[in-house]
Amino acid sequence: MLHSLYIQNYALIEQLDIDFSSGFSVITGETGAGKSIILGAIGLLLGQRADVKSIRQGASKCVIEARFEIAGYGMRSFFEENELEYEDECILRRELYASGKSRAFVNDTPASLAQMKELGEQLIDVHSQHQNLLLNKEGFQLNVLDILAHNEESLSAYQALYQEWKEAQQALEELKSTAEQNKADEDYVRFQLEQLEEAHLVAGEQEELEQEADTLSHAEEIKAGLFRAGQTMNDDEGGLLVALKECLSTMSGLQKVYPSAGELAERLESTYIELKDIAQEISGKEDEIEFNPVRLEEVNERLNLIYTFQQKHRVSTIDELLALAEGYAAQLLNITSSEEQIEELTARCETLYDNVKEQAAVLTEARTTAAREVEKQMAARLIPLDMPNVRFQVEIGERKEPGVHGADTVNFLFSANKNGALQSISSVASGGEIARVMLSVKAMIAGAVKLPTIVFDEIDTGVSGEIADRMADIMQEMGDRDRQVISITHLPQIAARGRAHYKVYKQDNETETNSHIRRLTEEERVEEIAHMLSGATLTEAALNNAKALLRG
Repeated sequence: MLHSLYIQNYALIEQLDIDFSSGFSVITGETGAGKSIILGAIGLLLGQRADVKSIRQGASKCVIEARFEIAGYGMRSFFEENELEYEDECILRRELYASGKSRAFVNDTPASLAQMKELGEQLIDVHSQHQNLLLNKEGFQLNVLDILAHNEESLSAYQALYQEWKEAQQALEELKSTAEQNKADEDYVRFQLEQLEEAHLVAGEQEELEQEADTLSHAEEIKAGLFRAGQTMNDDEGGLLVALKECLSTMSGLQKVYPSAGELAERLESTYIELKDIAQEISGKEDEIEFNPVRLEEVNERLNLIYTFQQKHRVSTIDELLALAEGYAAQLLNITSSEEQIEELTARCETLYDNVKEQAAVLTEARTTAAREVEKQMAARLIPLDMPNVRFQVEIGERKEPGVHGADTVNFLFSANKNGALQSISSVASGGEIARVMLSVKAMIAGAVKLPTIVFDEIDTGVSGEIADRMADIMQEMGDRDRQVISITHLPQIAARGRAHYKVYKQDNETETNSHIRRLTEEERVEEIAHMLSGATLTEAALNNAKALLRG
């Protein structure tokens, strides 16, 4: 339950720190006193978007903090899944800065607004007047049935199947679209692949051919150079090898009288052998080189073919051309095998659809049973609220195609009169009737959901007298079931039933207006309820009437 609320620098609130009681409590105050401001602050703790305009004028930031007692509500798993520290007292804090920044904390640990919203929905339900419009929404009506049917696991299993089915459907549509496009491109792809395959491209051949073309183009120059090098080494008159051999002979002759010459002779001999081998290789290469215009033309033609393919496909290497060929081959394989893939995926979609329909039927059965219980409970709750002839029916239909929440359509039908035809509740219910229906719905589902705190914001609009008293009975009963119920009300019949009574009021000073809230004493409650009965002027009759209401 909501244990305490602290607000600083929010709208007309400079500072507010209030503790709340368990059970059924009421909040009263004049219109414009600041009740909606307090609800707005609570909304920020529930993950609503922040507006810097809500920061009190002149302040750099505002802070809203609430403490909730959550022991016994089974929320530990949420904290573990979100890596937040769990304590029996949960603290939600929101900080808004004039710069536009906003920060959220759960138990003093930074949290996202999504986390705060998810947690807040498990802690407190704020029912404002505009929520009465939810009665017109099929999604809300369907959710009521699911809550009463305890469909959490069945709905989760259905939605998992539904998601799988929709993904398979999307994959099938994409496959069909791709296959259709590929079929249109088949002739083009096949032609491109055949051209590349007929070229018999080999990895690395471009570099080899380009080198061969250079050699063939400069054959005479290369051959002349090799010849000159060979002559320099092998010439009988002054050739390099002849001179080196004479040096070797001289060193060999000196080694008897000069031992160091022997070492030099060995080195010269090694050099001679190496140079002689080089001279022979030069001679061999000279014999290999010959001008061959036929081969040069063949090489250039092959290179021109490769260059043409590269230019056509906007690549620069044979490896890229080979990769293109592989891609074309894979595309053709997809084209030829797409029909088989489409058949397989179509069969899978049909199987998943059958599974979805089967699980949807489980939901339908549970909802149908819950619908009869809803009809029974709603009649029992609405008859005491001055609707003796009420008829309430839950109409369940079938959707053309299963949706994310199942295959059912739901419509709440209502008639408050004996001779009135059952129609959609939004079409026939008045404002006061809507308020009573919505309170009955909230009371009904409160027994099925472990929700610590429910706040009713003027749910009693449009009712008065004995009906208000009976609505107070319902809210008081809800607050007695290990649950905290807080009602913001203008009706003295409801205000008198609260275990605790809080008043919101404004005070002016020389420069500003401040909103405050405080818990009333028993004497103050008598006066507050008397004012609600008689207006600004307190009469003895109003005071006696207020005391009678409080005793009742």
